[in-house]
Amino acid sequence: MRLDLTASLHNATKRDYLARVVEYDKAECAEVAGRFGEEYWDGDRRYGYGGYRYDGRWRPVADAIAAQYGLKAGDRLLDVGCGKGFLLYELTQAVPGLIVAGLDISTYAIEHAHEAVKPFLTAGNAVALPFGARAFDVVIALGVVHNLGAEALFAALGEIERTAGRGAYVMVESYRTEREKANLLYWQLTCRSFYSVEDWEFVFARAGYSGDYGFIFFE
Repeated sequence: MRLDLTASLHNATKRDYLARVVEYDKAECAEVAGRFGEEYWDGDRRYGYGGYRYDGRWRPVADAIAAQYGLKAGDRLLDVGCGKGFLLYELTQAVPGLIVAGLDISTYAIEHAHEAVKPFLTAGNAVALPFGARAFDVVIALGVVHNLGAEALFAALGEIERTAGRGAYVMVESYRTEREKANLLYWQLTCRSFYSVEDWEFVFARAGYSGDYGFIFFE
């Protein structure tokens, strides 16, 4: 099912799309960002977040996820592509007693994660999750799988499907119009899978992914 759980947070950010391709060497910026190191998280804005620090912005998303999936104490939730764990921390605050785990390809992000959840984070790749089948009640992956090429994308969706119990939610970048497509191409740094809404839905179905999904658009 298509769900909108993150758009309000995404739309709160102002972006200068043209600056990414006019003022900077976009190819160089993408190459640096793709290492998912310090420059991507805490370096200049041209390389990624421009400083990714805890500020509470993820709490509304955590509340929406908790409500959508009826999370309660004792439930287990995995965040694939957890970054610095800020959303996981907010989920523990929204649902006291929730058991959380996170996985991210960036060792830098994990080393600089929120102290409250750092012990529950693992460095790894979404294409081979180091967890058993149905190990979690809910698995989420926000802004992650579009960073993968086709073969890895299908593998990651399969892994999310395999490890999720009663629910899963994947959010990806997409477009509905040529303007949104152009803005996505201008702005993105790490995205490797560029699909319209209809094409993403085809990918999900072909991959055998039966969970929920959502999109963000660059309007």
